[in-house]
Amino acid sequence: MSKASPLLKPVSINTTLELKNRIVMAPLTRGRAGSDRIPNALMADYYSQRASAGLIISEATVISKQGIGWMDSPGIYNDEQVQGWKQVVDAVHEAGGTMFLQLWHCGRASHSSFHNGELPVAPSAIKLDGEYIQTPKGKEHYETPAALTVEQIKETVNDYKKAARRAMQAGFDGVEIHSANGYLIDQFLQSKTNERTDNYGGSIPNRYRFLDEILQAVMAEVSVDRIGVRLAPNGVFNDMGSADFRDQFTFVAEQLNNFSLAYLHVMDGLAFGFHELGEAMTLSDIREVFKGPLMGNCGYNQKTAEQAIANKHADLIAFGRPYISNPDLVERFENDWTIAEEAPTEIWYAPSEEGYADFPVYQE
Repeated sequence: MSKASPLLKPVSINTTLELKNRIVMAPLTRGRAGSDRIPNALMADYYSQRASAGLIISEATVISKQGIGWMDSPGIYNDEQVQGWKQVVDAVHEAGGTMFLQLWHCGRASHSSFHNGELPVAPSAIKLDGEYIQTPKGKEHYETPAALTVEQIKETVNDYKKAARRAMQAGFDGVEIHSANGYLIDQFLQSKTNERTDNYGGSIPNRYRFLDEILQAVMAEVSVDRIGVRLAPNGVFNDMGSADFRDQFTFVAEQLNNFSLAYLHVMDGLAFGFHELGEAMTLSDIREVFKGPLMGNCGYNQKTAEQAIANKHADLIAFGRPYISNPDLVERFENDWTIAEEAPTEIWYAPSEEGYADFPVYQE
């Protein structure tokens, strides 16, 4: 890659955030926080090794105990977790990096084994059609979730607000609201998983309401130009995909255009599967209605990422799996060095040091 590559050019995000390049480390759930969900020194090493990215987005981080749905993923709902994340963020900053925290609630993509026997929650009592979920008791079948009451919805919105406040206390440069991949906010957005008949369902604007209230709450703690939102209009992960997805996500992007967000992060690629319920939404489709900074993600390589930036379809491109085995991905792109082989899936979530912060940088 030439040093004149559009991927390597700095970018100013809404004038308050200067990124040294347009390469983003995508959020990657790695399951190294332990059962107490407190970020640790190993995680600080892992993230700081990758600080040459223009922006690092943390792995998905649960906003509350109710939001839990993954083994050993980190949290941001108590003081110990804030201190753990502070260790990580300080290490990234010391290495010259910029880092956002991704705020997460799993919704129905969880199991009662995580919640002392209480069912997971969702907008509607619709079971996730999946093979199984890994829980503290081993592999379990998904359950029909409990539909959130309006009062519980308000409490969850407040949990996002408190989590955003804690993220700022930990020193993050901003936050990303995870509204994709079949987790709670996405479950509200999509007609497949939202059959409510109150103000939070029944129409495209009503299905957007939950995300809007969360964004407004987070804005009370974090400057709007330090908030990103992630969407996945095309994805099937966690049994998603709705017939009216183009209308729904066009509306969502239109509404988000009313805010001066740090960026809109769109899983536009089809590398993780496509529900095939219509023509896939592209970055150029989103560009028509969202005029702020736009981030593409899912299956990009060096060439396609450069094309997306050069064609002004995106301002930033997020890379996920390549960052597992290439801590120096930016330098490899910059110098046309070989990209390391993709790490085997068995180490992605393994609760061990091996296959995490031990991938070497390129050796000439």
